[in-house]
Amino acid sequence: MALLGRMLKNGIRLTNSAVQLRRSNPIRQQRKAFRKLISKAQFTEFGRTYQFDALLSAVETDKSKAFYDLYKQNVPIHDYNRIFDTWWHRALAGERDITWPGRVKYFALSSGTSEAATKYIPVTKTMSKAIQRTSIRQILTLGRYQNLPSTLYEKGYLMLGGSTQLNAREGHYEGDLSGITASKIPFWFQRFYKPGKDIARERDWALKLDEITEQAGNWDIGYVVGVPAWIQLLMEKIIARYNVKTIHDVWPNLMVFCHGGVSFEPYRQGFEKLLAHPITYIETYLASEGFIAYQSHPNAAGMQLVLDNGLFFEFIPFNEQNFSADGELVAKPETLMIDEVQEGKEYALLLSTCSGAWRYLIGDTIRFVDKSKSEIVITGRTKHFLSLCGEHLSVDNMNKALEMTADDLGIAVREFTVAGVPYDTLFAHHWYVGTDDAVDATELRNRLDTHLKDLNDDYATERQHALKEVTVTVLPTATFYDWMNRKGKMGGQHKFPRVLKKALIADWQGFLAERGYAQPHQ
Repeated sequence: MALLGRMLKNGIRLTNSAVQLRRSNPIRQQRKAFRKLISKAQFTEFGRTYQFDALLSAVETDKSKAFYDLYKQNVPIHDYNRIFDTWWHRALAGERDITWPGRVKYFALSSGTSEAATKYIPVTKTMSKAIQRTSIRQILTLGRYQNLPSTLYEKGYLMLGGSTQLNAREGHYEGDLSGITASKIPFWFQRFYKPGKDIARERDWALKLDEITEQAGNWDIGYVVGVPAWIQLLMEKIIARYNVKTIHDVWPNLMVFCHGGVSFEPYRQGFEKLLAHPITYIETYLASEGFIAYQSHPNAAGMQLVLDNGLFFEFIPFNEQNFSADGELVAKPETLMIDEVQEGKEYALLLSTCSGAWRYLIGDTIRFVDKSKSEIVITGRTKHFLSLCGEHLSVDNMNKALEMTADDLGIAVREFTVAGVPYDTLFAHHWYVGTDDAVDATELRNRLDTHLKDLNDDYATERQHALKEVTVTVLPTATFYDWMNRKGKMGGQHKFPRVLKKALIADWQGFLAERGYAQPHQ
């Protein structure tokens, strides 16, 4: 086994070197990705409607960016409701060749925390293969981490996701994307994969965690993958079950945590209390619509966009010219290609994919931190920000301010959410902060408010004018997970919404009232 580990590590390093030599510039990669997508989909219903044959001719014969101007002219921007109501509902009903060739057999169910209805996102065979390719690329990047020994490549890989026992519905299967992808793990990887096929099929999240906990002592895990909240919960259960101090007392060779879905920073302090020594953290951006980006090297400032594997990116400047105060897209927004973006500015993502999404607004906002390497960070959601009166508070601001506050107070904050609420005739922000550490809510509120003013000039200005109050309710962490459990959103890729709006505010406040938490005067 030691020989196998050394061979794998050396092979990975050689492959990384070859990949680096082959990599072309971003605009060339995106042009090629676009051509492949249009060529493949030109005879679908969507492709015929929007003249993909003309687009294909433009991208093949004209070396300029005229093809992109034609694409913007021919194809409208879609949010989920528009593309589902017009196109995807037909694919869900079993029709062939709608927005991608053939019949779609798998649909990923989104978490639905930001909107009322569950979303059905098509996952084509081509997309499944694309996700596998990018996953392998990410594993190959481990060769760039000099601190990781060759023995890592002999250890188990725990992937904590949704059930692989998918729901069969009228000719297709549906479930969590992590369950769909785990059900298609390559045969050569199965010897390393945990929790194994049987436990991975379990649909009851609490029972799945219990079964993993019971088996944990028999596994030699080196690499864990999952949403931070659920991985931390699992590690705490394992530590309690085996009556030890840290997870390394059970898994001494745990070296890597690959995380995604939400910012890791609010979890870091509490997470690291469960470790006996530091481990390597690697961030990924795997959405229901595709594997968008991943951290490609140690100490990276962000995640590198996947520009050459079934995804074509467009970027909408996230500003008042393109979005309303409620995060709604205007009729004719400005859109840019990869070579037109600027570092330090926020953009909403549009995706065209090999699952048949076309100019699709996925709802995430990003910022380029290194344009030369196409590296980004996720800053929030187009509708998950607060701007009741011009404060323009992003989820990125919230994460950073709360991280700084937690460091000040020496506490671990596991979950939080914020609601914009009326305050007399003006406005207020109401924070709900989940921690199991003792803390004075007034002190937390004051420090949080101060850090937000330092991070965001607009927020500081509005705190002197229309944003009259900030209130904080401190809750046990379990309260957040109990609410998610009641809504049937435990585990997998589900996460608590960072900003509550409209009906979700009333739902959350009603839930808290049932448990005896008083709401402040508004």
